[in-house]
Amino acid sequence: MPALPLSDAGPYVAAAYLVFLALILVYVAIMASKLVRIERQVSELNDLAAGEGGETRAGGASGAAGGADAGAGDPPATTGPAVAGGSRDRVEAG
Repeated sequence: MPALPLSDAGPYVAAAYLVFLALILVYVAIMASKLVRIERQVSELNDLAAGEGGETRAGGASGAAGGADAGAGDPPATTGPAVAGGSRDRVEAG
């Protein structure tokens, strides 16, 4: 036999669903506010990158079209693992 007859349990079930719905809505609101904040920060970072590094990259691209040695001072594109291995070898040798 159930703790409450089904006729009396209806309001409690409805209240439980309302509480669950409220929790879901609060979660969605929090995630939406975080998403807006992160999008704003990414936009600011893109603006900073375009302002500081934009002229350098644009100058390098136009210089590469103008001469063969433009970009000779630029680091290679794949420096991740090779740099880590090279620094480890230097530590062992030193």
